[in-house]
Amino acid sequence: MSPPPESTTTPQSPSEALELILHHLLPLLLVSSLSVKSFLSRWRTVHSHLSSLHSSLSQLQPAANPNPLLSDLLLNKLPPLLLSLVPLSSRCLDPSLPSGKLHLQSDLDIAISSLSQSLHHLTLLLLPTQSSSSSSSSSSDAAIVLSLPSASSSSRADLLLFLRDVFTRLQIGTADLKQSALDSLLQLFSCSSEESAKISLLLADHCDLSVLVRLLDPSHPSLLRHHAASLLALLSSSSDPSRKALFEHGALGPLLRLLESGSNAVKEQAAAAVCSITSDPSNAWAVSAYGGVPSLVAACRSGGSPAVRALAAGSLRNVCSVEDVRLAMVEEGAVAVLVDLLATGNVLAKKNAALCVWSLAAEGDDGVRVDIFREGGLERLMRLVGEAADPEIMEHALRAILALSASASVARAIASMPDFFIQLADLIRIGHSSIQQVAACLVSVVSPGDEVRRSMAGSLPALVKMLEYPKPATAQEMAANALTTLLTVRSNRKELAKEEKSIRRLVQMLDPRREEVCKRYPVSVVLVLSASGGCRRKLADAGACQYLQKLVETDVPGAKKALQRITGNRLKSLFSIGWRE
Repeated sequence: MSPPPESTTTPQSPSEALELILHHLLPLLLVSSLSVKSFLSRWRTVHSHLSSLHSSLSQLQPAANPNPLLSDLLLNKLPPLLLSLVPLSSRCLDPSLPSGKLHLQSDLDIAISSLSQSLHHLTLLLLPTQSSSSSSSSSSDAAIVLSLPSASSSSRADLLLFLRDVFTRLQIGTADLKQSALDSLLQLFSCSSEESAKISLLLADHCDLSVLVRLLDPSHPSLLRHHAASLLALLSSSSDPSRKALFEHGALGPLLRLLESGSNAVKEQAAAAVCSITSDPSNAWAVSAYGGVPSLVAACRSGGSPAVRALAAGSLRNVCSVEDVRLAMVEEGAVAVLVDLLATGNVLAKKNAALCVWSLAAEGDDGVRVDIFREGGLERLMRLVGEAADPEIMEHALRAILALSASASVARAIASMPDFFIQLADLIRIGHSSIQQVAACLVSVVSPGDEVRRSMAGSLPALVKMLEYPKPATAQEMAANALTTLLTVRSNRKELAKEEKSIRRLVQMLDPRREEVCKRYPVSVVLVLSASGGCRRKLADAGACQYLQKLVETDVPGAKKALQRITGNRLKSLFSIGWRE
């Protein structure tokens, strides 16, 4: 088989290149691909690709399509590729198979892959060209991408055309063309959250997001990777479908790797995207599968960008409910890193670190709790409770302390800190309701000594009021447990007895008509109070006996014993008075 005339092998324009391809190279190769008797299945694939290429190029008019990417394909990519097939077919026609069978197979596979890629690129280039002929958003001869549409006013068709055009540049353009395409996409997202969500849905449904993921590869320029990471961060937070699509297109692994090797700007965008993707609990397992725990722990260490540290801690917070992730976190030294973050991080970092420590302490074993304590976690959390201006951070720190108290040694350490319990008493009195409940729970769980309990007498009225909280379901139980703990001290019972308003409130909760209060909780408090004579009189004067009698009849636990304590030897005579009038 003879090669094409030499004068036709160096085209100077897209039209000349098309002439060479359509009238010389493709006819020659189509015939030779059918003549080869070796590697028949591979040459059938080559013939199929060549036929598709001929069909697509036959409809092309380079002069009417000024796209620089198409010109590059015709001038610089297709001719060398097709010319390389000419000697390859000759080698396969030789029965001796020069250079060996395996070598020829490898060369054929490479050629098939290159043909497939070129055909794919040509298809991508022709689609926007064909669509744009009837679109109002047409490009000028020098344009790199179609005119930027308006997210709010452009039609869905125009937006899709623009996105298809941009993604073509992202796949086969030069670095400059890709950068321009990314800039256009980022500009398109500079709109309201509602419009951003609309664009993200179009991208998730109609675009190959793996194109964006591949731009994170270290082989690309730093600025390109930065903008690609920025776009992924926007997509991951704009809508649930786009976040899911990114995960399904394998974005998490490359984003985690960026945390290790990217610039600070790239790391920040990658950390934001990882935090958004891992906010979906169904994605949490993948962090461990990608080996991402060491990357996230390292990103939390001191010396890094404050924003990256906070976002990486947020990702750990999202995934530490997974047992494998928790084990990996402990192995990678996350305990010391998170404890340090409680002191040195920004507000968001402290919040996320407190949540992580809480999860590790609550779901880990006693060894993890002891590790947190030994690393100074308890002191850092207590300091955070005292210094935090954000109620959320305060609550997370308190919950982490509560989880740590499940360890007997940590509970003993907490019980020996009277100043902390004075702080808890203040939080019970004036704190947000959720903080009040955690503080109350700590009092009953840790059960400090009598002297500390006496110092908390000022919180008793607030705890009585908490008994009325209808939500959450555990609030009444927490308040009752804290009250019964504090009221074991006689002086505290006397203090509460002086609070007539609190006694009346407590007695009214015994009324069976007050269905929002679970009766066993106020009954348990009344039972403890009735251990003192002065309290018994106060309770009787407030009308506790008539309510307790009704609760006895409905078998409320503790009601009978409380009634007996209050009434004493007068019980039989009091029954005859007719309290039910």
